[in-house]
Amino acid sequence: MSESETPRPPVPQRKSSIDPQTASKLEKYLGQRPDKHELIDRNILKDDSVAPSLQAAKEKLQRSQLEDKLEHALQQRPKPEELVKEGILKETEAPPFSAPSMDNR
Repeated sequence: MSESETPRPPVPQRKSSIDPQTASKLEKYLGQRPDKHELIDRNILKDDSVAPSLQAAKEKLQRSQLEDKLEHALQQRPKPEELVKEGILKETEAPPFSAPSMDNR
């Protein structure tokens, strides 16, 4: 050793805070966990193909598109009176007919 170097104190050995049996159990479970792609496929994790700053905007857009698609599908659905006329519903099964509301413009 040179004069300019000071001797370093020995690094203390750390004891594990968990017992070996628990550590081996944990290693076993971690080895069995599904990979990231499987978790994304099962909708447990979100797909991170978009930058995190854009993730919220992407989700909002997807929800809006889904709402629009559902609204369109509901508007295309046949009315109960049409189903009665076609013999699909019986008059006793159909909800009472009412005048079209002003909300469905």
